[in-house]
Amino acid sequence: MKQIAFALALTLAAPAAWAADKLPLSQISNYLNGLKTVQTTFTQVNDDGSLSTGRLWLERPGKMRFEYDPPNDAVVLARSGSVLIYDAKSNQPPEQYPLRRTPLSLVLARNVNLSQANMVVGHDFDGTATVVTAQDPKNPESGRIELMFTDNPIELRKWVIHDNAGTQTTVLLGPLSEGGRLDQSLFSDSKKRGSSDR
Repeated sequence: MKQIAFALALTLAAPAAWAADKLPLSQISNYLNGLKTVQTTFTQVNDDGSLSTGRLWLERPGKMRFEYDPPNDAVVLARSGSVLIYDAKSNQPPEQYPLRRTPLSLVLARNVNLSQANMVVGHDFDGTATVVTAQDPKNPESGRIELMFTDNPIELRKWVIHDNAGTQTTVLLGPLSEGGRLDQSLFSDSKKRGSSDR
């Protein structure tokens, strides 16, 4: 289950777009700050090559919900400065981690500012997309997050978490739905949502 804790990595997949040049960090920060609510599906590629699927809800600042499909059936919630991992197969209380100790905190922050000193450790262009590698300058031991953006319009396409144990996890998301109000019970209820909510 700890692997899921560090699997808070996303790719907001969109139709193919080609970036003409490296996007400036200020433009990427503005794009992330503009993501207020998001709903989508995801496919997670784990470090061992195994796959998981599920659904995701995000509300900035500070809230996110991952719901994993069977046979995993886990739920991961980010809220009130904490990340909670609920294992549907266990009767134990959820595992809990400080949100600030995960790279997810960089995306869920009230104000994303990638120009902060020592936050961005890589800013490259691979010929089709801008790749930004970032860490929390106050908690670099918490791992790094690698984000890939295409341009015209700017889209976050890939997000890879590199944790402090040397593993990496990638999550690819389906078309995202932005805006609108989200049911706040999503961030306080660990129960799986029924098919009627899909």
